[in-house]
Amino acid sequence: MKSEKRQMLHHLIENAGGCAITDGGFATQLEKHGASINDSLWSAIYLIKDPNLIKQVHLEYLEAGADILVTSSYQATLPGFASKGLSIEEGESLLERSVKLAVEARDTFWSSAKRNPGNKYRRALVAASIGSYGAYLANGSEYSGCYGPDVDLKKLKDFHRRRLQVLVEAGPDLLAFETIPNKLEAQACVELLEEESVNIPSWICFTTVDGENAPSGESFKDCLEAINKSIKVDAVGINCAPPHFIESLICTFKQLTKKAIIVYPNSGEVWDSKAKKWQLPKVFNDDDFGFNATRWRDLGAKIIGGCCRTTPSTIQILSNALREKS
Repeated sequence: MKSEKRQMLHHLIENAGGCAITDGGFATQLEKHGASINDSLWSAIYLIKDPNLIKQVHLEYLEAGADILVTSSYQATLPGFASKGLSIEEGESLLERSVKLAVEARDTFWSSAKRNPGNKYRRALVAASIGSYGAYLANGSEYSGCYGPDVDLKKLKDFHRRRLQVLVEAGPDLLAFETIPNKLEAQACVELLEEESVNIPSWICFTTVDGENAPSGESFKDCLEAINKSIKVDAVGINCAPPHFIESLICTFKQLTKKAIIVYPNSGEVWDSKAKKWQLPKVFNDDDFGFNATRWRDLGAKIIGGCCRTTPSTIQILSNALREKS
């Protein structure tokens, strides 16, 4: 049974013809429904305010063709919930809810889809999102990697541990560590997977601001050192980075790792953490994603999706492009 769980992600990739599709920007789609997420918990505030809207967004991504749903727990942390006056038990319940909502959406969708023999869908996997320490700080440090001199390996593991335990116990199919900005936090994630004997697949995604290194300035060669030695990490890659970086980054990662490569960039807009808004330099539209996704797959990406400022429309066009040419 444990072996089957560990192989779930690889089996999905195989069944998808060599490249699976993850979903797109969760907060972006919430906002399209009128949600206000200007909050330290970001999209996770809707685990409290409107869980049904979270489930609706999951269903919209499944309808668009996503093979993997990422839960709404990216910025959901026990200290973050405590800052809202919630108890530890209430915070843990909300973390569990993030997984259950995604699982319920997947099961509801698949129950309907599988009754149609000609449907284009696969039974999706649910990935429990674990955002970086910088995401909890909500000060943009996931894009700088600068956590300060007081943050060491132990502190990062202590910060992530209970959240990881609760999310795993809630029953996702895999774990998604997202927007990791430095080597230290990558090492913390790897060590936690070992120490907690996690037996479901996981991926670790970095981000980048220069297209060549982690936000901390450390090389990806250094950042991948601990990951490459771990049997607990099944895929590695980049999320929430500008899409025009992705082609060269796939080539870089191909040289540095034998892990499956995952990429889910943002639209190319840049988050201004001081102004709390997106700036507009070079931006990919949905058709650009569809065109480039086939190139990214051909270069070696095994999982492709979108991050901030992408929507179900993006994923539908991306999905159609990949499935037409697979």
